[in-house]
Amino acid sequence: MGPNSKALKHKLSHDTEREFGGTLGAVCIPFFLPLTVLFLICVSRSPEANVLQWPPEHPSTDQLWDPLAPVILLGWIGLHTLFYFMPFGKVSEGLTLRDGTRLKYPINGFHGLCASSVLLVLLLGLGAPIGYLFELLLPLAASAIVASFLLSIYLYIRSFWAPSHALALGGNTGNPLYDFFIGRELNPRIGNFDLKYFCELRPGLIGWVVINFGMLMKEAELRGSPSLAMILVNSFQLLYVADALWNEEAVLSTMDIVHDGFGFMLVFGDLAWVPFTYSLQAAFLVGHPQALTFLKAAAIVALNGMGYYIFRKSNSQKNQFRRDPTHSSVAGLETIATAMGKRLLVSGWWGFVRHPNYLGDLLMALAWSLPCGFSHLLPYFYIIYFTVLLIHREARDERQCRAKYGQAWDTYCRRVPYRIFPYIY
Repeated sequence: MGPNSKALKHKLSHDTEREFGGTLGAVCIPFFLPLTVLFLICVSRSPEANVLQWPPEHPSTDQLWDPLAPVILLGWIGLHTLFYFMPFGKVSEGLTLRDGTRLKYPINGFHGLCASSVLLVLLLGLGAPIGYLFELLLPLAASAIVASFLLSIYLYIRSFWAPSHALALGGNTGNPLYDFFIGRELNPRIGNFDLKYFCELRPGLIGWVVINFGMLMKEAELRGSPSLAMILVNSFQLLYVADALWNEEAVLSTMDIVHDGFGFMLVFGDLAWVPFTYSLQAAFLVGHPQALTFLKAAAIVALNGMGYYIFRKSNSQKNQFRRDPTHSSVAGLETIATAMGKRLLVSGWWGFVRHPNYLGDLLMALAWSLPCGFSHLLPYFYIIYFTVLLIHREARDERQCRAKYGQAWDTYCRRVPYRIFPYIY
């Protein structure tokens, strides 16, 4: 390796632009986000459910611990580890890595969802108190937070034995706090078991709908039957999770898998943030029932349907174009050539706005909150947070695409001026 190559490697490793506020964000986010999860669960269970109450709701030490919680959490993760190795579904290759290799991934997450559903039905048949998950929310969340820190520490330590080509460029800055947060190793594996891929769509995402179902059963215990609002929230979010797992192969080309290292940011998001904040609407409805008229319910269903249609159609079009640009469904779309030899879509869904999938996502997020009424802010936490997240992610996409495609990306932006919301943003 010549001096120029060494200088380039050093520049890529240590001078990479830092995201999420750099070192300050890497210190503050692992402190404040776990507290936010616990705070939001406390608020959802309180009679007032007021996120602006001062002093804020906070759990006692006794509320955070139940010996059953870590047993359930570890058992759940272990169960899905077994499902990961089920001989069902196909095996797909990821994108080409820097060393020229392509990793193999089992595409069987949807089978894991189905197996979990069968197991849940069996437990119900045996009289298991699924509604008790409502009482266990705080200790389960606390256990997931602890597990996130422990796994992140393991990942950071083991990354120092990984070859240089296996490190994520953005997570190899030399700053231990930032690298711990953002993740040093790109695809950490134990044998054929890919830790990042496993956590991305398995225990947390499926755990989210199981928690929702527990909230539905708790409401049925309290009031004799689940409300229409609770049924809508459960149905909408189950559709979303089932869609993600049915199209699991598409995750192999996402930013999380291709670009980001596996550190605290993704570990905590996958294992704690997703299951315990995305289920807030269902948790809120247990203690704060909402009446829905048929007309309101129909309007909410229509909104969710429209969001899902935009989300699925735009993602399918993008994925088909990536797999086979000559396929009849995308062959007639207008494109722009790039210096790298790839082409950018400038018609179809991707000529409407630059991120039509984000637009569909946000419409669905609004539909998930509306069954909870307008008397409380808490059920709208998800869409507020998700809007901020997607705008931030869109900005990250913009920077990377501009660096990757150069002038072609500038041409695309002129052709498609709106980022997420047509005629607004």
